[in-house]
Amino acid sequence: MPSTLIRDFNMAAVWAGLTTFVWYAFGGMPLHLAVAGQLGLNATETSSWIFIIWFSGAVTSVALSLYYRLPIPITWTIPGLIYLGTLSGQFTFAELVGANLMAGVAILLLGLFGIGARIMDWLPLPIIMGMFGGSILVYVTRMVTASVEDVLVAGITLVSYLVGRFIADPRLPPMGLAVIVGGIAVFLFGDTSPEVVSWSLPDLAVPGMSFSPHAFVAVSLPLIVLAMGLGNVQGLGFLISQGYRVPVTVVTVTVGLNSIVNSVLGGHPATVARTGAAILAGPDAGAKEGRYWANLIAATLTLSIALGAGTLTSLLAVLPGTFVTTLAGLAILSSLQSALETAFGGKLRFGALAAFAVAATPFSVFGITSAFWAIVVGIAASFMAERQELLAYWRSKKEAAESIEPGIE
Repeated sequence: MPSTLIRDFNMAAVWAGLTTFVWYAFGGMPLHLAVAGQLGLNATETSSWIFIIWFSGAVTSVALSLYYRLPIPITWTIPGLIYLGTLSGQFTFAELVGANLMAGVAILLLGLFGIGARIMDWLPLPIIMGMFGGSILVYVTRMVTASVEDVLVAGITLVSYLVGRFIADPRLPPMGLAVIVGGIAVFLFGDTSPEVVSWSLPDLAVPGMSFSPHAFVAVSLPLIVLAMGLGNVQGLGFLISQGYRVPVTVVTVTVGLNSIVNSVLGGHPATVARTGAAILAGPDAGAKEGRYWANLIAATLTLSIALGAGTLTSLLAVLPGTFVTTLAGLAILSSLQSALETAFGGKLRFGALAAFAVAATPFSVFGITSAFWAIVVGIAASFMAERQELLAYWRSKKEAAESIEPGIE
């Protein structure tokens, strides 16, 4: 095993892991702190929540990557976090924690009964990739906006990436060049100021829990949809599109277990990181067989967020937002290209186009974001405009499933 790990190590995966960590830290931490403020949580409740979701996700990501040699990133559902923020004043924190636990148990049961794998088989990959492409398109458009507004930092970072693509030397990955040159640009031209950085271990507390049918319907069910219908479908769908044989059932069970563990310390459900998967499993992360190294690096660094949330909070003010936005957009470029090729390179293109358009439009219905509705609209569009192709896809999946003995993958 050690020799295999050493053989698979590559610098492209290192840069992908570092970029993903930066995205996790600077994309997730401010949002988490904002939602905790919306819900009126105290410092201990916030610290405990941050610790458990980052810690459980990092440990599980490392374990899955080492065992399966796949870049399977387990984090927490960002849409679910945003949804919880909208419930401020409608439920007590104890009711939200109880709803989080019920959601975790439901996800675990869905995984144990193999329903997660059946969902992945039933959902057409072109439509999933159309939805995935539409969902991550915003990161690329934000990158373009940032590079126009902040030429000296974001613009230089973008040009550095393009130079790396032009050179096409595997010893100098484009993302590595963007991080290094962009970091120098931040130092020379960035609008930064020295910050006092302090570090302390997180405060942990087991919150009270309250259970009710109303909370299950209004909180748990949407969280299940957001964790499984968005994160798992998008993240695992992208891994499958990259040619990986993904243990869908095992991952779903793991997400359910993580969600239960998270709730014990006040956290919300886990999921497969859709943005993380786009960066870690994309072509820019190096050779396919070594991309799990990117996840190992990102997950290991993520432990620092769990163990020192205060430090990350202090560092949030150091790096310009345009720099982080540009790095995320650049890291997703090749994944977006791959998603679009899968979505529009074969059959079910109209359904994929409908899914892309809906997912790229930000809205929510019943508290559920457009990415979920993109799947519904995409399948409906295919059924109306390319019914024979859709039915043929489902028949082929059914025949493939019948030819394989049932069991956990």
